[in-house]
Amino acid sequence: MAETSGEHANDPRDRKSQRHGGRLSDILMSIAGDESRERVSVADIFRAMGDRAFGALILIFALPNIIPTPPGTSALTGAPLVFLSAQLMLGQSPWLPKIIAERSMTRGDFASIVSRISPWLARGERMLRPRLGILIYPPAEYLIGLLCLVLSTVLILPVPLGNILPAMAICLFSFGILERDGLCVVLGTAMFVVSLIVVAGVLFALVKGFILLLTTTIF
Repeated sequence: MAETSGEHANDPRDRKSQRHGGRLSDILMSIAGDESRERVSVADIFRAMGDRAFGALILIFALPNIIPTPPGTSALTGAPLVFLSAQLMLGQSPWLPKIIAERSMTRGDFASIVSRISPWLARGERMLRPRLGILIYPPAEYLIGLLCLVLSTVLILPVPLGNILPAMAICLFSFGILERDGLCVVLGTAMFVVSLIVVAGVLFALVKGFILLLTTTIF
């Protein structure tokens, strides 16, 4: 997988001419319905999405953080997001370490998940269309990678409820990348600003509360 994705690492503009057809929801349904598979791995999705693997993988790792999840989930999903965002920022082709790429689940479990998210995903895709291309292709694409890298780093931090807004912003960016929709990038940028303000406010309140507790205890 690494060799395949590395062929165009030095020229991200080549990805424009290599876009694979089909929407993410259709591709996921196709994989889920492939009875020849016993398991579905991250690498399978990577190969199916081709040049749009960045948007697809970023979306897949960001989505679980939008809903309440067990403690530690954001740390697990945040690490791959940091990895992918850094590559996007540097203009490299998407590549994942073998330990991440080979993570898999049974096709039945994958199909169950896809059946729940695909209607919502399909509705979102119908609202998107290619526009404001100047906000999607390099050098703007590198800036998207930088913003996603900052948001992914925030996701890893143990901030109470501090993962929902950053994850929503990352999802908007990933939708923009997938469907070449610059409006999604604009909305993602607005959510990026809101996310940082909210997380900074939470961190400030936590630090202030800790200092107050410490001074009360000591004095």
